[in-house]
Amino acid sequence: MKLAVCSDIHDNLAAVDQMVEEISGAANALCFCGDFCAPFTLKSLAEGFDGPIHVVWGNNDGDQWLLTEIAHHFEQVNLHGVFAELAWDNFRVAVVHYPKLGHALARSDYYDVVCYGHDHTAHHVKVGETLLVNPGELMGRFGRSTYALVDLTTREVTITEVLA
Repeated sequence: MKLAVCSDIHDNLAAVDQMVEEISGAANALCFCGDFCAPFTLKSLAEGFDGPIHVVWGNNDGDQWLLTEIAHHFEQVNLHGVFAELAWDNFRVAVVHYPKLGHALARSDYYDVVCYGHDHTAHHVKVGETLLVNPGELMGRFGRSTYALVDLTTREVTITEVLA
């Protein structure tokens, strides 16, 4: 089972399109850690990736009403609010936007994988037995435009740079 993880799109549709092209066929599901910004970004993501998409809100997702309206047009989009608790193949996954919450969830040792965003810094680390993953920003404004692929079976993380 491979999980794509992205965050902090901030309306960069070219990066979304490239990421979706790269993960289609390579990822079984996608977790989004917040900050679409404009609702049309969710539409672009959902039109491009047909696997399950799990979304948590970020601090720059102001028009949650319109984001929700768009999500209703795509069966594969699951809106979770500020926290998602997911399970695949006996792997427990938590998704949040804020680093402080991500680190606290990882320290709980309850989850196998915790994903978060917000600080636009791609990295991954083991906290006890939990894999803590920040995919970085798709936005590409403060650094590289990146997303992560997490192999839940091997717990290997690949951070990939989008060159759009």
